[in-house]
Amino acid sequence: MKICILGAGSLGSTIGGALAETGMDVYLINRRPEFVQKINEEGLKIRVDDKEKIVPIKARTTSKGIGPVDLIIVLVKAFHTREAMEAATDLLGEHTMVMSLQNGLGNEEVLSEVVGQERIIGGKTYVGGVMLEPGHILAGIEGKHTYIGELDGTVTERITNISKVFTKAGLATVVSHNILGIIWDKLLINAATGALSGITKLPYGGLYDIPEIEAVALQAVEEGIAVAKANEVVLSMEDPKQIWLKAAEGLPKDFKTSILQSFEKGSITEIDYINGSIVRWGKRCHIATPINETLVANIKGIEYWMEHYADTRKT
Repeated sequence: MKICILGAGSLGSTIGGALAETGMDVYLINRRPEFVQKINEEGLKIRVDDKEKIVPIKARTTSKGIGPVDLIIVLVKAFHTREAMEAATDLLGEHTMVMSLQNGLGNEEVLSEVVGQERIIGGKTYVGGVMLEPGHILAGIEGKHTYIGELDGTVTERITNISKVFTKAGLATVVSHNILGIIWDKLLINAATGALSGITKLPYGGLYDIPEIEAVALQAVEEGIAVAKANEVVLSMEDPKQIWLKAAEGLPKDFKTSILQSFEKGSITEIDYINGSIVRWGKRCHIATPINETLVANIKGIEYWMEHYADTRKT
């Protein structure tokens, strides 16, 4: 299978490296020339626990010259989804599939508008990765599941084939009849902690020490559950406290949410695709979401401050 990872940062490199190691024809697309050069010259260095290995893999700054592929895995930041996919349409062949493993909700809709809904596969992964330096990653695969599925809930041959390829690569993959529900499950976990961590600058250790923060998080999740149920989304968890605790499960106290990490890099966040998705879907079904609206407003305010008042600029 010929596979292209569109937005191969730490997670994309982790997944791409695992697939390449089993013989898949994998291309990593990353805009950073130093990342691409290092991988093409030295291979992708992967650390798992205290062991390291080097996996030969191809990297590019753009999709130019790669040609049509069987599967595009989209892992760019949500706010770059349309731009990135429009710049990579030369990867599309007659039967090319496009799968989002991004954070948040709404990426599948954007991708559908660019390539057509018939190509789209939904997905959510709990695999993790940390970029130690360009071309050198710390991979978290063991015990981390990936869920994929057709948006209409059917189990197709193409979904089954992808699951087999991923599982063979050590990426334990489950085919779901309810991929939208799984995407919402992860969305609620991110909505519980992401914005509050970004606003307070607290890692998980501090975040979970403050009762007032927990109270706001539970209200945000309650709104999300109400919106999901109104839109007939089937969730695996409907207890806000369970979701709040699940968000920190297995993570160290110094773990930082993606929104906080974005702020520390001087970058804008994916808030529109996390708490912002709850607000958008709430408006569709006329359910008020004042807590999530407030969290979005605060994150937007910090982004504006960074752009116009701080020395740090967006990267």
